Amino acid sequence: MLPQLFPEGADRFPPAILALADGTIFRGVSIGAPGHTVAEVVFNTAMTGYQEILTDPSYNGQIVTLTYPHIGNTGINVEDVENTRVLASGLVVRDCPSRVSNFRATQSLPEYLAAQGIVAISGVERRLIVQGVGDGVEVDFGEP
Repeated sequence: MLPQLFPEGADRFPPAILALADGTIFRGVSIGAPGHTVAEVVFNTAMTGYQEILTDPSYNGQIVTLTYPHIGNTGINVEDVENTRVLASGLVVRDCPSRVSNFRATQSLPEYLAAQGIVAISGVERRLIVQGVGDGVEVDFGEP
């Protein structure tokens, strides 16, 4: 049996798409702000530190694809930011758990992204994206 690509509780999130410039379409659920963005897709292989990655100036204006499968389980806290706002233009993850499990968390990753106006998609097999990122493709990322 294949693993479920959509996170637990995904039915409460609206559908979203990630459309690559080469015509490849990935379907998932929106875990951030409604809308769309067009930007360069990059990836990060870290297992932790998603909050620092999103606020790191080196990712300014880029859509970050995180290769680790479970992102968001520790939530968001005010101590772990690199900047006062998210600088990435978007986020792509495979699974964003619906439950936050850290005593320092003040909000969930989807709540944080929505408050910051950042589009994000969960339920995407990001390994397929990472294989094509070296081509420098741009994407139109948002709701269908």
